[in-house]
Amino acid sequence: MKIVFAGTPVFAAVALKALLDSGHEVTLVLTQPDRPAGRGLKPQAPAVKRLAEQRGLKVVQPSSLNSADVVRAVASASPDVIVVAAYGLILPETLLNLPPLGCLNIHASLLPRWRGAAPIQRALLAGDAVTGITIMQMDAGLDTGPIVLQESVPIAGDATAGVLHDELAALGACLIVRALTERPAPRPQDTARATYAARIGKGESEIDWRRPAGELERQVRAFNPSPGAYTQLGPAALKIWGARVEPQISGAPGTVCAVAADSVVVACGNGALRITELQRAGGKRLSAEAFLAGFNLEPGMCLGGSDG
Repeated sequence: MKIVFAGTPVFAAVALKALLDSGHEVTLVLTQPDRPAGRGLKPQAPAVKRLAEQRGLKVVQPSSLNSADVVRAVASASPDVIVVAAYGLILPETLLNLPPLGCLNIHASLLPRWRGAAPIQRALLAGDAVTGITIMQMDAGLDTGPIVLQESVPIAGDATAGVLHDELAALGACLIVRALTERPAPRPQDTARATYAARIGKGESEIDWRRPAGELERQVRAFNPSPGAYTQLGPAALKIWGARVEPQISGAPGTVCAVAADSVVVACGNGALRITELQRAGGKRLSAEAFLAGFNLEPGMCLGGSDG
């Protein structure tokens, strides 16, 4: 089958590799433009572009899809189907209607739950017990099209966004190959059950110690590996990468209750967090044991500033 593939990060690259390895012909790859990244802020190619170039595929990196040049490029690739995975741009109706088999999207949730940009993080923040992959026939709405294939996976109690991302990327790659082979009949979504996974806001990763410990532990996992849940320690930011709930410990929110050899316990609005991995601004991620060897945290110190 001739495919135009649209995707950008690692999640999408895993699916592109599976399509190529299964014998499909990818006649064109659409991906986002190179972006500045790293400490030097040098432009870096997205994961999909790197894979596509390794495989000798034609790559186009438009900043917008609303141009006649993009439509012509896709049309000249003569796709039977367009496959989309974490692309980052909305396909206009001219492209949605172009291939005979339409456009299929690989979405990292069990639609209609968590339509939108951040389904993995939202599932973790909400404390969902299960998530999954949906292969969806795209329409003009935001993740509103009929479901082609869907498979669920349980969310482990200690799963981070990074771990769940990798698991769902592998599942999405398998399901898109199955969808193109089996061509199951789509079924409509139950819109009454829809929830929206809004893009992660800039301030959402800051810890509010007045919230319950269980919510904060999920926040730590949801923002690992990016952007990292953080609090203030004096004037500097302190990222927290690993923590577990201590429901029997209480104190003023944000107060260090105890310091052990391998952890720091901080009181929350309900219960406490035992922090096991930290990172000071400009430093490396460290186990609590290594962190405490070079920095003094003592019971009674307050994290998060005067507002907790």
